[in-house]
Amino acid sequence: MAATRSKTKAQVVEKPTVHYEFGGPVGALGIIVSLPAVCYGLVFFCNADVCIRLNNLTATLPALPAGMVLFSWQACAVYLGWMAYTTLLHLLLPGIRKEGILLPDNTRLTYKLNGMRCFVVTMCLVGAGVYSGNLDLGWVHANFLALLTAAIIFSNTLSVCLYAGSFVGNKTLAKGGDSGNWVYDFFIGRELNPRIGGFDLKVFCELVPGLIGWLLLDLGFAQRQFQTTGAVSPAMGLVCAFQALYVVDALWFETAILTTMDVTTDGFGFMLAFGDLVWVPFTYSLQARYILEHPKELEGWFLALILAIKVAGYVVFRGSNLEKNWFRNNPDDPRVKHLRYLPTERGTRLIVSGWWGVARHVNYLGDWLMAWAWCLPCGVDDIVPYFYVIYFGILLVHRDLRDGEACKEKYGKDWDKYTALVPYRLIPYVY
Repeated sequence: MAATRSKTKAQVVEKPTVHYEFGGPVGALGIIVSLPAVCYGLVFFCNADVCIRLNNLTATLPALPAGMVLFSWQACAVYLGWMAYTTLLHLLLPGIRKEGILLPDNTRLTYKLNGMRCFVVTMCLVGAGVYSGNLDLGWVHANFLALLTAAIIFSNTLSVCLYAGSFVGNKTLAKGGDSGNWVYDFFIGRELNPRIGGFDLKVFCELVPGLIGWLLLDLGFAQRQFQTTGAVSPAMGLVCAFQALYVVDALWFETAILTTMDVTTDGFGFMLAFGDLVWVPFTYSLQARYILEHPKELEGWFLALILAIKVAGYVVFRGSNLEKNWFRNNPDDPRVKHLRYLPTERGTRLIVSGWWGVARHVNYLGDWLMAWAWCLPCGVDDIVPYFYVIYFGILLVHRDLRDGEACKEKYGKDWDKYTALVPYRLIPYVY
């Protein structure tokens, strides 16, 4: 009898514990529902007719802006045309070939990267169209809500296709995307690297249509301001220039995306599809839209302060990322060989001096400073234009926590040693 019991116990196989993020299935469902609502809310609560005031938050009721519609077939056609155009441009233009990191099946994918080429060609075509009078980029303002609706429909449709496609064939699944709960897996992304032939859907969406589309929305608002006032205000000029620099920087250093958590760890599902194609272009362009609808006259000293914050943020952001990439590619590079590091049992090295001795994610600090520089040109009358800097701060803290958890699992005791040497997460002496 005892032998029988032992045999029975030996046959029991424990089911692996599912590790959920973002509040699990309930949190995932909440995010799926709330993200589109937030995108619409930013327009309904702040537009040319109304905007929430810091000194009277309850006085403003949401309203559909005059002259805007929620849906139009024209906007759907324009958005589908934009996605088709960027896809064809990516496929037809030459690009560099870069290998990604080692996958769980011990293979490496090769990525075609030509985001900067796509950007240059697009800016040339748009510039020529605007200059010749054949393209009214300011059209995007009156059709902003309809374009938003089209983007939401497209991203949701793409997410459904990605989830369904992950069950076809022998696909490499994301570590956190195969929980067995369809709501959570749909949200987080089930398949790690969905591709059509050699066309990598995730990296393409991360780099090309959303980023360039975001800048085109900014420029469209600037053109509408010029059409209505005869000039582009310093506030509008700063926002467009700052965000253009951000887009150009991302595309110039596009190879760096291959080592980010989005590409190496997360699957491609609703979270990234909606984020890339809806959230980035339609919420990050909020400041330019606000300045068009609520013109601001800023004093010279305030403009200089904003510029200084932007420069400081960019120096920290780009300097720290370059330092990390130089060290990762060649620790003996003269630019980084002076850095101190902690050797790990995995055979890797964790930098504990230079930028990365200041804080574990000092690059996030630079990113957040730049976020302030985007929002400050909007003045201080209304709270909605500061949505980005508030949301982004929360996002960066959450991202730091996610990354810390992953690194603890990856490095074990070495991570404890590292955190003792670099105690601050984002802001020195604060957090």
